[in-house]
Amino acid sequence: MFTYEIESGIKLKPLEHRDAESLYQLITHSREHLRTFLSFVDDTKKQEDTKAFVEATVISNAKQQSFVAVIVVDEQVAGLVGFNKINWYNKKAELGYWIGEAFVRKGIMTKAVRAIIDYGFAKLDLNRIDIRAAFFNKASRGVAEKLGFTQEGVIREAEWLQDHFVDHVIYGLLKQDWLEQQR
Repeated sequence: MFTYEIESGIKLKPLEHRDAESLYQLITHSREHLRTFLSFVDDTKKQEDTKAFVEATVISNAKQQSFVAVIVVDEQVAGLVGFNKINWYNKKAELGYWIGEAFVRKGIMTKAVRAIIDYGFAKLDLNRIDIRAAFFNKASRGVAEKLGFTQEGVIREAEWLQDHFVDHVIYGLLKQDWLEQQR
């Protein structure tokens, strides 16, 4: 199984069945932090819930409908990053990411997202990458903005989160814009 070293101590690797336990533990230890922004956390009540997610995602990755990778920091599972949906016909993908509480505010996510963007444009030949982030999720939105995504709009009441609806901010990045930024 390949790994991609972003820098010393930070790497990406494909999601595998054996990652389910580590991901479940990470979610459990970061539950309050993650549930503020992510609806799946409240539905993750036991390790079998994470196993089912991993199984479905491994299959989706194998069918090339997604490309989700594990963020590994100092040999610890730190989170996930990748394309949750790939539309090959239109050469676009939806990028999603989350990281455990112990790993926030260290620049790890920005580096991981940058690596996935590079992979998407260079290896998957995507033309467009979208990010949807909860309006009040400043950290997630900050990653998109640092990496040159353009805010394209707000979808009102786009997601039910715990006990209320939240708005989503939609960001887009085109391959030509990314290549210009990298010069």
